Amino acid sequence: MRACCAYPSGLFVVDGGDAIARLRDATPTCVAAAGDTVLCGTSDAGLYRSTDRGRSFARVDALADEHVTAATESAGTWWVGTEPSAVYRSDDGGRTWRETTPVTSLESSDDWAFPPRPHTHHVRWIQARPDDPETLAVAVEAGALVRTRDGGETWTDRVPDGPIDTHTMAVRDDAPARLCCAAGDGYYETPDWGDTWTVREDGLDRTYCWSVALPAPETRVLSAATGPRAAHDRGGAAVYRRVGDDPWARVTAFDPDGLLAPVLAAAGETVFALSNRGLSRSDDAGETWTRVALADAPDERPAGLALL
Repeated sequence: MRACCAYPSGLFVVDGGDAIARLRDATPTCVAAAGDTVLCGTSDAGLYRSTDRGRSFARVDALADEHVTAATESAGTWWVGTEPSAVYRSDDGGRTWRETTPVTSLESSDDWAFPPRPHTHHVRWIQARPDDPETLAVAVEAGALVRTRDGGETWTDRVPDGPIDTHTMAVRDDAPARLCCAAGDGYYETPDWGDTWTVREDGLDRTYCWSVALPAPETRVLSAATGPRAAHDRGGAAVYRRVGDDPWARVTAFDPDGLLAPVLAAAGETVFALSNRGLSRSDDAGETWTRVALADAPDERPAGLALL
């Protein structure tokens, strides 16, 4: 399995344990992959696109001036989010793009703000519903998790008991309405695609949640820290695993000392974790782990992880 590993200092394509550096002249912020196509968003050079599984990349002129912060694919449609918050779609494999109805038309947008740059905010994550590719959940950092059921023609604003500072989301094909959210304000789940929410934190000693993966129907793997500085700068993040209704349990394979918040991604029961210590892999839904690549990883919080 090929993994596209994004750090602020560059994108690394891992294949068979070898890490090949890409995009060292840009600052990656996110990465997404589907089929042979890889999209990598950057903070300073817009969007890059590969059609050969990450072997080469070309800059996408239509978004060259954008600060791209999120990307995903659903049923052949590609979606990206930007700072300031906007959502764009492409129906031709990422060649051309158009903006959806502005998410900033929502009433709550007056309250959105990103603490390090409080004058602005951005789309942190876009999650498509597996059984309805025009239905999306979009996380704005910070301030709201908003939704659309018609591909961005109309938007539904945040609900009172939902997460405010969502960082990542995950959903399984076999439970398409159950959305799981790792947020700065905790770990949230919804059984109905965001109409109602439950906070599930029993067993967590860190609740600034960063990334979540769902490698089995009742198994969740989560990375979290005590706060943003521990997650991004100082270290002290941890990885947790939960099965069914059991409490979260710390994964001892990850020593929190100096660990910046890992980014997680699942493919079946295989889970990958990317951190400042490199790329680790679990083939048993997150129970045991082995480091597989990037032993000399940059000592910085990873920006994204995509599997091919």
